[in-house]
Amino acid sequence: MFTETFKKYSWEQEQVSLYAKTATDVQNALRKNKRSYEDFKALISPAASPFLEHMALLSHQETKKRFGKTIQLYAPLYLSNECQNICTYCGFSLDNKIPRKTLTTVELLQEIAALKEMGYQHVLLVTGEAQQLVGMDYFRKMLPVVKKHFAHIAMEVQPLDAPNYQELHALGVNAILVYQETYHEEDYKLHHPKGKKSNFVYRLEAPDRIGGAGIHKIGLGALLGLDDWRTDSAFTALHLQYLEKYYWRSKFSISFPRLRPHVGGLEPKSVINDRELVQLICAWRLFNNDLELSMSTRECETFRNNIIKLGITSISAGSKTNPGGYAVAPQSLEQFEIDDNRSPEEIAHVIRNAGYEPVWKDWDLVLQHTSL
Repeated sequence: MFTETFKKYSWEQEQVSLYAKTATDVQNALRKNKRSYEDFKALISPAASPFLEHMALLSHQETKKRFGKTIQLYAPLYLSNECQNICTYCGFSLDNKIPRKTLTTVELLQEIAALKEMGYQHVLLVTGEAQQLVGMDYFRKMLPVVKKHFAHIAMEVQPLDAPNYQELHALGVNAILVYQETYHEEDYKLHHPKGKKSNFVYRLEAPDRIGGAGIHKIGLGALLGLDDWRTDSAFTALHLQYLEKYYWRSKFSISFPRLRPHVGGLEPKSVINDRELVQLICAWRLFNNDLELSMSTRECETFRNNIIKLGITSISAGSKTNPGGYAVAPQSLEQFEIDDNRSPEEIAHVIRNAGYEPVWKDWDLVLQHTSL
């Protein structure tokens, strides 16, 4: 389990080491064809900021070489906002007195019809973390319904036991995303005081269980700003390196949700600005050519337009972050605020104008069978 590797590293020592990286460390990293964990730390360090233009050029070239000029489109489909956890940053937190909703089969079909009308073949199923209401019994009922309509199914739900992941695999789930939120164990406890999510180690070991179940793709990430984003990104890189070694049959993706200051919300401990987010995206690409890098509608139009050529391979559009948001209950409370409200058609147009091809389907079950 990754826990054994994790315990060998100190948050404080990694943070000091990262911030001590120099311009020479960055230049050495940029000269290499294959970059190490220490190189990644140099590329996300403050010392790399003056080299951003060079990093962006290299990231563009590496991404084009590996993925071509394509951007995959996907949409989140929120099944439920029920949650038994208290999280200081989330709109679905148990202590938020909001109307709770879990889609019925009939409502799910309405949401699916709306997404299909937009042209989607890739869907990300999302729920709050409520084992009794939206656990395996619910997934067993809903996944066969979803499977009939989409070529690729990803899930972002509560961490599960290993047999549950094996069953999800058998039910046709292609990818599972589990974000650690922060790798700072003490601060993790402050932000997750109640519920199953308060178990730091159980969450930390979830990707091991997903990989062991043979899931085709594993998504990782930290909530950028919950703690020091550079140090959290370094620990995410450690986690990725470990997983790639032991679960080499799986693919991996990284997402970039960032916590930004807003009235009434949790203030970020460490603000990551637009320039720094571009630096982080480029650093990930230079660290690992095979990674899928995903950008959500949390970011604004201008940022998303300009990031297309710099390393991102997957982007959402027209997203709704509330259960029933597409057709059943459009006015219900969203998990987080969308900053880019353009339709999938508009985003596809932006992608084409950038000289890239929007990809609605690049996956078929036969591809997985061929790779095994």
